[in-house]
Amino acid sequence: MDFSIISDNIGIYFIGLKNTLILVSSSLFIGLIFAVPLAVLRTSKNIIISGPIRAYVYFFRGTPLLVQMFLIYYGMGQFESVKTSFLWTFFKEPYFCALFAFMLNTCAYTVEIIRGAIENTPHGEVEAAKAAGMSLYLRFTRIILPSSFRRALPTYGNEIIFMLHASSLASVITIIDITGAARIINSRYYSPYEAYLTAGAFYLTITFILVWLLKKLEYRWLAHLRRE
Repeated sequence: MDFSIISDNIGIYFIGLKNTLILVSSSLFIGLIFAVPLAVLRTSKNIIISGPIRAYVYFFRGTPLLVQMFLIYYGMGQFESVKTSFLWTFFKEPYFCALFAFMLNTCAYTVEIIRGAIENTPHGEVEAAKAAGMSLYLRFTRIILPSSFRRALPTYGNEIIFMLHASSLASVITIIDITGAARIINSRYYSPYEAYLTAGAFYLTITFILVWLLKKLEYRWLAHLRRE
C-alpha cells in the first residue's frame, strides 16, 4: 500500500469531508423540521389528511435513494415550466439536487419513526394530561412529543448513520464528497485500494463519533428508565 498517495492528496479528502458533513447535517435538520408536523398529521384518522402523507412516505421508502436523486437531478430539466422559472437556478445545481433528494428521503423515514413513537405513547400519560385540563396542543407539546422523541432516539440514530453512508451517492452527480474524493484519487493514480480504503476510514471515524454522541444522548434522555 502506497501511503504517499494518501498523504499527498489528503487535502481533497478534507474537502470531501466538509461537503459530506454539510450535506448530511443540512438534510437531516431540514428533514426533521418537516417530519415532526407531518408525523403528527400522519396519526390522524381522517384519510384526507393522512392519505397524502402516507403516499409520500410509501414512495420515498419504497424506491432507492439513487433513483430519487436521478429523477430530481436529470428529470427536472425535462419540464419547461421549471427551466423557465426561478426554480431552475436551484435545480441546475448538483449540490441542491442532492440536498433536496436526501431531505425528502430522510423526512419520509423520520415521519414513520416519530409516528410510531407517538402512537406508542403510554395511554396513562395522555389520560393524565387530559385530567389536568391540557388542550390538544399542550398535550402534544408538553407530553406526547417530548416522550416520543426520547423513545424514537435509538431508531433515529440509525437513520442518521444510514444518511451518512447514503451520502456517498452524491458523488454520482459530480459532488466532491468523501467518495467523490476517492474517485478523483483513483482516476489519477489507478490505486483503488488506497483511495477507497482511506474513504472507508473517514466514514468509519465519523460513524464512531456519531455512535458515541448518540449513546451519550440516550444515556441522558433515557435516564429515568435506568435501574439505579
